Amino acid sequence: MFLLHGGPGAPGYLAPVAKVLGKYFRVIEPMQRKSSNAPLTVAQHVADLHELIKSPSDNERPALVGHSWGAMLALAYASTYPDAISCSVLIGCGTFDVASRKQLELTRNVRMDNKLMHQVQRVENQTLSPNERMEAMGRLNLQLDSYRLGPVEDKMLTCDARGHEETWRDMMRLQAAGTYPESFSSIYVPSIMLHGAYDPHPGHMIHESLRPYMPQLAYKLWLACGHYPWLEREAKEEFYTTLLDWLSQHA
Repeated sequence: MFLLHGGPGAPGYLAPVAKVLGKYFRVIEPMQRKSSNAPLTVAQHVADLHELIKSPSDNERPALVGHSWGAMLALAYASTYPDAISCSVLIGCGTFDVASRKQLELTRNVRMDNKLMHQVQRVENQTLSPNERMEAMGRLNLQLDSYRLGPVEDKMLTCDARGHEETWRDMMRLQAAGTYPESFSSIYVPSIMLHGAYDPHPGHMIHESLRPYMPQLAYKLWLACGHYPWLEREAKEEFYTTLLDWLSQHA
């Protein structure tokens, strides 16, 4: 099984999920390629993932479990190599159309109270590197995107702000060109979206944008849950139960 982190460019924070899944499955969480001389692209991330999945040491088709951008990468990979995986799980999946992104931005703006606004301004006014600023904003978004957090085990590694910008810019280019989500019609393996109703990424809209191309795409929603189900007080236990049960049937 491959566990794909989000960001892009934000490795490490899925360690608690990997720890639980690792009790039942062999789990690999690739640290996705960082920025370097050549601009990062979605195709490069897909190629990097394929180098691991096609390894001759394992003849089984793995499951892909991705969170946020990692869910988008899982779909990009599955559409390129539809025969290489057994199933895909999309946790808090990112957006594939303009309307969903506008709703995401609107929801976050509505939730931004004076306290959070002050914290954002303080981060913006600090002398930070781009990577440090991305990490600080990620911690603020954790508060903004969550319903009721339980204990948070901070395992985030060094962020890659440049890689984030390059990869996301390429994803936007591919969506504008009609590559995504249209190419997802080649994905035939069982797939499910696991989503929180409090997640500012509008789960229902994202699901509706994908269903014309992936009619097999199932959808599970938790009301008292945000963008990080494994960190939510009310949803954590049911999230893991649903994830493990589904994987035991399809992985």
